[in-house]
Amino acid sequence: MLFELNRASRAETVQEAGRLTRLALPMMVAQIAQVGTGFVDTVMAGHVGTDDLAAVSLGSSVFVTVYVTLMGVVTALNPIIAHHFGAGEHDRIGETGRQGLWFGLLLGLFGMLLMLLGQPLLRQWLDLPAHVEDMTMLYITGAALGMPGAMMHRALHAYASSLNRPRAIMVVSLLALALNVPLNYILIHGLFGLPALGGAGCGWATGLVFWFNCAALFAYIAWNRHFHPYGLTTRLSRPDWGRYLAFLKLGLPIGLSFFMEVSLFSFIALLVAKLGTLVVASHQAVLNFSSLVYMVPQSIATALTVRVGQEVGAGRYHRARFVSGVGLATGLAGAAVMMVLILLGRHQVIAMYSADPAVQTLGAGLLIFAATYQLTDAIQTIASGALRGYKLTTVPMVIHVMAFWGLGLGLGIVLGLSDWLPFSPMGVQGFWAALVVSLTAAAFMLVWYLARESRRRLHRSVE
Repeated sequence: MLFELNRASRAETVQEAGRLTRLALPMMVAQIAQVGTGFVDTVMAGHVGTDDLAAVSLGSSVFVTVYVTLMGVVTALNPIIAHHFGAGEHDRIGETGRQGLWFGLLLGLFGMLLMLLGQPLLRQWLDLPAHVEDMTMLYITGAALGMPGAMMHRALHAYASSLNRPRAIMVVSLLALALNVPLNYILIHGLFGLPALGGAGCGWATGLVFWFNCAALFAYIAWNRHFHPYGLTTRLSRPDWGRYLAFLKLGLPIGLSFFMEVSLFSFIALLVAKLGTLVVASHQAVLNFSSLVYMVPQSIATALTVRVGQEVGAGRYHRARFVSGVGLATGLAGAAVMMVLILLGRHQVIAMYSADPAVQTLGAGLLIFAATYQLTDAIQTIASGALRGYKLTTVPMVIHVMAFWGLGLGLGIVLGLSDWLPFSPMGVQGFWAALVVSLTAAAFMLVWYLARESRRRLHRSVE
């Protein structure tokens, strides 16, 4: 793919990078705003108390695991609609969007029940003070009630972005972030006669904000003239179960890939919970900041899924391969800049999360690991996005299983907790060292697979 970039003119490369950036930038702002709700939750809970921060850390780990996994399944709509658009099949886009909303609602209800019914099992695992466990479960309950709205919003997100209109997503997400702050404050401190929920109030605010996201984005799509020719809101369709099987065939591997990555971080949070609230709070602060930074390559990956999907739908496989190379180069450049910024400003970053000197010291050390894996994390994320544009999702899922659970979680447990190594257990630092290894392995394997499959499809189209 780098060979494709070398052969292309500089003007052509810059033009495609600009096109990709214009599509990715609004989605990046939107995703940063969405993750920013977690940042706001963490900061506001941290200033209430360390126990509140620990409850938000554990509750959000459970919520994010379920949310991101199901979001990955709904992401199947991105390449499907992008292929329709690239092939000029505009009459099929509206119906796919309507079925996508039903699909999102069903997945959201499943996620809600999973979070509510899984709380007794989570209590058996945790070994924390009773009031911290109660606050964690209350956070999970509030967030779970917003899950159906969250998945319907992701279906609308896929619809708008695949039709080259990501700005609506950005505006709605910024409004939701602004709404989250007063909702958090009201529910944490119990204003207007409401009970003071402490850190758990952040979970209930999250659930309300997701329903706002869904309603506002649907209203915008129904009102904006650009979407009218595709007919999403012209009629109400009954659920088409045959379509959902097709969505699941493409989306389940994506969801499992997302689960492998996010569960790696979530299970680490649960494993280090036994090391005390200081470790949990430090880990959560660094993880939350890493999630914010991750939105840059993630937005490029989402935009690349759309751009590659449109080119593949139109049968332009040479362009699809070229676009993939531009996406990888763009993401690599941005990750290099971010790595340097994190290394230089890690002490200032961790100070935003907690005034506790012990949390600041441990968190600043963990940020060194986060800076180290910026390059490989960006590469593996963007390569996965390009592969989704080709509708290739199964092999990336297998790669993520081997890299994230085999190297990331397995090696992390060995380095962080086991006592049979020649040296003492590294604790939470051992888990973060394993993250660097796992993301590097995933990056090499995914780029190799993308290069091979994009070349193979190009040769087939030529023949």
